[in-house]
Amino acid sequence: MDLLDPPIDEAAVAARLDALVRRHARAGNLGIQVLNIVGGRAEALLERLPEGVRDRLEGGTEQALSMAMGAAQRSRGVVGSQPGWLNRAVTTAMGAAGGFGGLPSALAELPITTTILLRAIQDVAGEYGFDATEEGVRFDCVQVFAAAGPLDHDDGADLAFLTTRVAVTGKAMQALIAKVAPRLSVVLGQKLAAQTVPILGAAAGAATNYAFTSYYQQMAHVHFGLRRLAIEADLSHAEVLEAFRQRVAAPVKRG
Repeated sequence: MDLLDPPIDEAAVAARLDALVRRHARAGNLGIQVLNIVGGRAEALLERLPEGVRDRLEGGTEQALSMAMGAAQRSRGVVGSQPGWLNRAVTTAMGAAGGFGGLPSALAELPITTTILLRAIQDVAGEYGFDATEEGVRFDCVQVFAAAGPLDHDDGADLAFLTTRVAVTGKAMQALIAKVAPRLSVVLGQKLAAQTVPILGAAAGAATNYAFTSYYQQMAHVHFGLRRLAIEADLSHAEVLEAFRQRVAAPVKRG
């Protein structure tokens, strides 16, 4: 919005909020296809992983996320923003390949998928006019990973990431990664377990990566959509977020 443009009116704000609520609802339905394929419950998936793998997940996730930050940023200098469908197609193919080879190939594929997921989130930020090279925006991109995940979509848990704000300093990014890693390690552990289902590994891997990429893209739209709406409506982020929460808690039918 140009500085001389008036704030958008209440009707436009309501319409934009309703559209973001619909995105949020779609994100919550993405994991169902995965659970249908693997024939289990999200909370039971981690039990399928060897204990040694579970023990290393959190540290491995933190390392993968730190590496992904650098790799995703470098890739933007080589390849510009990609359409959402392309990111989903790439991760889906990688998930199939990772699932085909069982746990070893799924583990090898994990850091690459994490990087592409982060790039997909950065691309969404760009759609809303935010510069993904700015430290604060990069911070917000990592913050999206604090959402609950497609296999454990809970209205309370997956909205908590929207309110997490700390001062962006040199050490803040690594601190955020350390904070996000435990939750993300559980989410990625579920992904690994789904990919290692006997016989169905490749199909489960493809479906899981498609669901994960779509989920984080949708949550990025919610995150950056709310931030852009606050700017264009000349409202505080807290006001916009509260209106969004109310709509999520008591949704009504909206065309």
